Amino acid sequence: MATPPNHKEGQSTYRPPNFNGQYYGWWKTRMHDSIMAEDSELWDVICDGPFVPMKTIGEGTVIVPKTRKEYNDADRKAIEKNFRAKKILVCSIGPDEYNRFSACQSAKEI
Repeated sequence: MATPPNHKEGQSTYRPPNFNGQYYGWWKTRMHDSIMAEDSELWDVICDGPFVPMKTIGEGTVIVPKTRKEYNDADRKAIEKNFRAKKILVCSIGPDEYNRFSACQSAKEI
Protein backbone atom coordinates (compact mmCIF):
# COMPACT_ATOMS: atom_id res chain seq x y z
CA MET A 1 0.00 0.00 0.00
CA ALA A 2 1.43 3.38 -0.97
CA THR A 3 1.89 6.08 1.62
CA PRO A 4 -0.73 8.84 1.29
CA PRO A 5 0.52 12.21 0.04
CA ASN A 6 1.49 14.72 2.71
CA HIS A 7 2.25 11.94 5.21
CA LYS A 8 4.36 13.38 8.00
CA GLU A 9 7.47 11.33 8.60
CA GLY A 10 8.80 10.63 12.06
CA GLN A 11 5.52 10.08 13.89
CA SER A 12 5.89 8.87 17.47
CA THR A 13 5.30 5.20 18.24
CA TYR A 14 3.71 6.32 21.51
CA ARG A 15 0.89 8.29 19.87
CA PRO A 16 -1.94 6.70 17.92
CA PRO A 17 -2.06 7.36 14.16
CA ASN A 18 -3.95 10.57 13.41
CA PHE A 19 -7.04 10.43 11.17
CA ASN A 20 -7.51 13.58 9.12
CA GLY A 21 -10.67 12.58 7.24
CA GLN A 22 -8.83 10.97 4.33
CA TYR A 23 -7.27 7.55 3.67
CA TYR A 24 -9.49 5.72 6.15
CA GLY A 25 -8.27 2.23 5.13
CA TRP A 26 -4.64 3.19 5.66
CA TRP A 27 -5.42 4.76 9.05
CA LYS A 28 -7.59 1.81 10.14
CA THR A 29 -4.82 -0.73 9.54
CA ARG A 30 -2.29 1.39 11.42
CA MET A 31 -4.80 1.99 14.23
CA HIS A 32 -5.50 -1.73 14.62
CA ASP A 33 -1.79 -2.49 14.88
CA SER A 34 -1.24 0.36 17.34
CA ILE A 35 -4.08 -0.79 19.62
CA MET A 36 -3.00 -4.44 19.48
CA ALA A 37 0.54 -3.42 20.43
CA GLU A 38 -0.82 -1.44 23.38
CA ASP A 39 -3.11 -4.17 24.73
CA SER A 40 -4.90 -6.83 22.68
CA GLU A 41 -7.86 -6.80 25.08
CA LEU A 42 -8.56 -3.20 24.02
CA TRP A 43 -9.33 -4.44 20.52
CA ASP A 44 -11.81 -6.93 22.03
CA VAL A 45 -13.55 -4.04 23.82
CA ILE A 46 -13.76 -2.10 20.56
CA CYS A 47 -15.21 -5.07 18.65
CA ASP A 48 -17.43 -6.62 21.35
CA GLY A 49 -18.40 -3.65 23.52
CA PRO A 50 -17.56 -2.78 27.13
CA PHE A 51 -17.65 -5.13 30.10
CA VAL A 52 -20.74 -4.62 32.30
CA PRO A 53 -20.46 -6.11 35.82
CA MET A 54 -23.55 -8.14 36.64
CA LYS A 55 -25.03 -9.70 39.78
CA THR A 56 -27.67 -12.34 40.44
CA ILE A 57 -30.75 -11.43 42.46
CA GLY A 58 -32.90 -13.89 44.36
CA GLU A 59 -32.54 -17.57 43.59
CA GLY A 60 -30.41 -17.04 40.50
CA THR A 61 -33.28 -16.22 38.18
CA VAL A 62 -32.63 -12.51 37.59
CA ILE A 63 -29.31 -11.02 36.47
CA VAL A 64 -28.94 -7.23 36.68
CA PRO A 65 -26.04 -4.78 36.36
CA LYS A 66 -24.16 -3.95 39.54
CA THR A 67 -24.22 -0.42 40.91
CA ARG A 68 -20.90 1.43 40.97
CA LYS A 69 -20.71 0.96 44.75
CA GLU A 70 -20.83 -2.82 44.25
CA TYR A 71 -17.84 -2.98 41.89
CA ASN A 72 -14.81 -4.91 43.08
CA ASP A 73 -11.23 -4.40 41.89
CA ALA A 74 -11.62 -6.89 39.02
CA ASP A 75 -14.78 -5.11 37.81
CA ARG A 76 -13.04 -1.73 37.86
CA LYS A 77 -10.04 -3.08 35.98
CA ALA A 78 -12.29 -4.60 33.27
CA ILE A 79 -14.33 -1.39 32.97
CA GLU A 80 -11.14 0.63 32.63
CA LYS A 81 -10.40 -1.13 29.31
CA ASN A 82 -13.31 0.68 27.65
CA PHE A 83 -12.01 4.06 28.79
CA ARG A 84 -8.46 3.28 27.66
CA ALA A 85 -9.78 2.27 24.23
CA LYS A 86 -11.93 5.42 24.04
CA LYS A 87 -8.93 7.57 24.95
CA ILE A 88 -6.83 6.09 22.17
CA LEU A 89 -9.62 6.59 19.63
CA VAL A 90 -10.35 10.16 20.75
CA CYS A 91 -6.66 11.07 20.65
CA SER A 92 -6.37 9.74 17.11
CA ILE A 93 -9.18 11.78 15.59
CA GLY A 94 -8.98 15.51 14.97
CA PRO A 95 -11.45 18.22 15.93
CA ASP A 96 -13.19 18.11 12.55
CA GLU A 97 -14.28 14.51 13.16
CA TYR A 98 -14.89 14.85 16.92
CA ASN A 99 -18.55 15.96 16.67
CA ARG A 100 -19.47 12.69 14.98
CA PHE A 101 -18.75 10.65 18.10
CA SER A 102 -18.57 13.06 21.05
CA ALA A 103 -21.76 11.62 22.59
CA CYS A 104 -20.67 7.96 22.30
CA GLN A 105 -20.42 6.10 25.60
CA SER A 106 -18.27 3.18 24.48
CA ALA A 107 -15.30 2.50 22.25
CA LYS A 108 -17.50 0.20 20.18
CA GLU A 109 -19.92 3.05 19.44
CA ILE A 110 -17.04 5.24 18.27
